Amino acid sequence: MGSLLFVLTACTSANPTSPPHTGISPTATRAPSPTPGPTLTPTARVAPSHYTAQIILQGKGHPDDLAQDRQGHLLFSDDTNGTIDRLNSDGSVTILLRDPAGPEGLVVLADGTIMFGEQTTNRIMKLAPGTHTATVVRDLHGHDSQATCKHGIDGIALDPGTNTLIVPDSPIGNVYRMSLDGKTLHLLATGISRPVGASVDGNGTIFIADECGGAVWKITPSGTVKRIGGFAMPDDIIPDGYGNLLIVDLAQAVHAFIRFNPTSGKKEILDSQRYIEPQGILSDSSGHIYVSDDSANVIVKYTPVH
Repeated sequence: MGSLLFVLTACTSANPTSPPHTGISPTATRAPSPTPGPTLTPTARVAPSHYTAQIILQGKGHPDDLAQDRQGHLLFSDDTNGTIDRLNSDGSVTILLRDPAGPEGLVVLADGTIMFGEQTTNRIMKLAPGTHTATVVRDLHGHDSQATCKHGIDGIALDPGTNTLIVPDSPIGNVYRMSLDGKTLHLLATGISRPVGASVDGNGTIFIADECGGAVWKITPSGTVKRIGGFAMPDDIIPDGYGNLLIVDLAQAVHAFIRFNPTSGKKEILDSQRYIEPQGILSDSSGHIYVSDDSANVIVKYTPVH
């Protein structure tokens, strides 16, 4: 199937507490370069001014959360069909696991093991390389429910600095640090409306998307927890390497891929035209961004343009 290519620019909002705009402005403002000091210092990296967008999967399943395997293939969970799938280089899709209990957030370890959250059971699972049956790593304290904002686990994240998992226990509003074998569970934060997506930046700071609280939560390595409001229904979140956060917000009034600077409060909509309920977001080592939408049935690849 041929791919579609679009060029995107950003729409900005300087007020962190107001809903994001829905239009696209011609350009995004470049941050000024720092004045060189008397000694040689690295030049501050400037975030891309815009991205080109390419639909790389359409109409094949309902892609939810995203990960990348050791060979560079994109993996996606499909809660609707109960599968974990691999997108191949020729555009075909290979089913790696069938799991009717609702596979959600994915993490790929160095040996190729896939760790994932199972929503209906609210537990952490693992799929060893070359196998087709997942095993239980740990049951979480919460329980999946059909009540509003009480569904089971959604996203998880790997903290490479400590080689542990960051696990939001979505039904009860807790966030844990868990050892990869599941034996150790340490509470990092509590009282969050519905923690879903999680990520860790290069300094070890953890960011959590609070889907039902309209917020992002920041957990520093020292244990300080801070709420940042001004969102609608953020579902997944990653740092972009330039001091910003990339967020997908699935609220019907927003349904957007957003860039947000937690220091300045600057918010930019990078794309909203291709989405109904964007669910997953991922970046690779080349700076490409991938966004999935299980209602629009697409995965979109964004290539940065500086």
